[in-house]
Amino acid sequence: MLDAIRNDDGEVIGFAKVTRDMTERMHAQQRLHETQEQLAASQRMEAVGQLSGGIAHDFNNLLMIVLGNLETVEQVAKGLSGAALPRLQRALVNAVRGAQRAAALTQRLLAFSRRQPLDPKPLDVNRFITNIVEFIQRTLGEGIKVEAVGAAGLWPVDVDHAQLETAIVNLAINARDAMPGGGKFTIEALNAFLDSDYCRNNHEVTPGQYVLLCVSDTGYGMSEEVASRAFEPFFSTKDIGHGTGLGAEPGLWFRQAIEGP
Repeated sequence: MLDAIRNDDGEVIGFAKVTRDMTERMHAQQRLHETQEQLAASQRMEAVGQLSGGIAHDFNNLLMIVLGNLETVEQVAKGLSGAALPRLQRALVNAVRGAQRAAALTQRLLAFSRRQPLDPKPLDVNRFITNIVEFIQRTLGEGIKVEAVGAAGLWPVDVDHAQLETAIVNLAINARDAMPGGGKFTIEALNAFLDSDYCRNNHEVTPGQYVLLCVSDTGYGMSEEVASRAFEPFFSTKDIGHGTGLGAEPGLWFRQAIEGP
C-alpha cells in the first residue's frame, strides 16, 4: 500500500511505502518445517524399529528351539549306520547352517531396533579399509575395480567392526548391481569436523571431530525421488527375486560418520 505525501496546500508531492523484511521469518518457518519432517521421520523409524525388534526377538526364540532339536538329531545320527547315513548328515549340516544364518539375521534386526547392544572396539580405519578391499574385490568380480583411499594422521575410532563391515559389503553389492558393465568402487577415509550448522540439520550427531567414511561408485545412479527414500529401512528399487537395496549415484557420496576422539 502506498501513502501519498502532500505539502501544506494539499498537493501530492510524492509517495511513501513501508516494506518489512520477511527473510528471517521465512528462514524460521523453513527450519520449523524441516524439524517437523525430521521428527516425523524419526517417529516412523522408531515404530519400524520396535516392530522389527519384536519380530526378531520372537523369531530368534523359535530358531533356538530348531537349533536345539537339530543338535539332538545330530547326536542320535552319530550312532547310526547304513548307506543313508551320509545323506542324513549332509542334510543336518545344511539345516544347521541355514538356522545359524537366520539367527545372524535376527541379530542384525535386533541391532537395528537398538535392542541388541553394539560392541564398539578401537579400530584403525586405514588398516580396516585396506584389508576389506581384497574381500570386496572377490565379491564384486574382476569387472569392477575396488580402491581404498586412506589419510595420514587419521584419528582412532571406536566402532562395532562386524556392523561396519556388513554395511560396507551391502553397499558394495548394491553398487555392483548398478554397474552391470563394470566400473569402479571407492572407499575413502578422512578426518572431518562437524560444525553446529551441519548438526542442526542432522540431529543424530553433535558438533565435534569425526572420521568420515565415503563410499562411491560409477553406477547409473538414483533419481531424486529414490535418493530421498534411500535411508528408509526395507525400501528397495529392485524387482522381486532380484535382491534388495539401491544403487549409488555417480558423484553422490554415501557418508557414514564414525565418532572420533
